[in-house]
Amino acid sequence: MSQQVASPLAAFLVPVPRPLDLTLAGAIEQKINQKTKPLGALGQLEDLARQVALVQQTLTPTLRQPHLLVFAADHGLAAEGVSAYPPDVTHQMVRNFAAGGAAINVFCRLHGLTLRVIDAGVRGSFADLPAVRDQKIAEGTRNALYGPAMSAAECAQALRLGAAAVDEVAAAGCNVLGLGEMGIGNTSAAALLLHCLTGHPLAECVGRGTGLDAAGLARKQAVLAAAVAAHPGLDRADPLAVLATFGGFEIAQLTGAMLRAAELGMLLLIDGFIASAALLVAWRLAGDAVLPYCVFSHESAEGGHPHLLRVFGARPLLRLGLRLGEGTGCALAYPLLQAAVAFLNEMASFESAGVAGGGE
Repeated sequence: MSQQVASPLAAFLVPVPRPLDLTLAGAIEQKINQKTKPLGALGQLEDLARQVALVQQTLTPTLRQPHLLVFAADHGLAAEGVSAYPPDVTHQMVRNFAAGGAAINVFCRLHGLTLRVIDAGVRGSFADLPAVRDQKIAEGTRNALYGPAMSAAECAQALRLGAAAVDEVAAAGCNVLGLGEMGIGNTSAAALLLHCLTGHPLAECVGRGTGLDAAGLARKQAVLAAAVAAHPGLDRADPLAVLATFGGFEIAQLTGAMLRAAELGMLLLIDGFIASAALLVAWRLAGDAVLPYCVFSHESAEGGHPHLLRVFGARPLLRLGLRLGEGTGCALAYPLLQAAVAFLNEMASFESAGVAGGGE
């Protein structure tokens, strides 16, 4: 019988985003339709332009000081062999981020995004790396096979620290934010969150993660089924209890960051499976008002991600077979966001260009 996790709701005041004001919707639609193109010819870029304009409540939106936050943490469940890589890789990859050598560093440099790396709960110290922000809750979560991954107090602290990281970049003028993660074992945590919060069959929530073979995948599925069975009294209607039981410190900090960013009216670039699992928790806490602030950057190759996207009713911008994490999908999708804003602001209208058609 597992220890019961008291809900952290009393310790964490959930930020609640404001529903979008749709007053400008008609004017935005008219501006898009009067551009020198057939109606709807820019497809999903037009949807993006509508979304950005509504979030920013203006006909001339801007993207300012784009940032990408990568939250990293270790998972106790990784001791059960649920990943193709050993747990030490989390620490090693954070050092790679700090040195500028990871895929996310390359893509952020390419597209002008400021990258910040956050230690949410990695085993080991980064005292020699001032570029790594210290938001460590503990040296990784506990093994969910034998009790909750984190206490209610730890979960609430993680949510608050994630929100604080967003406050810092917002103060620097950022209004568009990508969110990524790193943590060996975190596809297992995300699969458990998806299963418990939606009731989707566990087997369809579990993917190959870092590249498990068939035997490794079977072991991962068995371990996760055992983890679910170890918590028979878990209240699945309480998203924070589920998060504390099966989540990770990086996932909890992502959740807090998403809630705070949406409350501040920022555009949120959502990455793959793990980031979407954090959004699932945020959505269950704050309701539908959080989703209009979210741009779904891509559909991951990780098995559970398409199911999560369907839960949100989301249409991702890219389908590239990515399963890296780190926020790489956000960085790759950001130029499409730039393109949507640019055409809305800079493309001629039929009237200004002296072109017949009027959008018909």
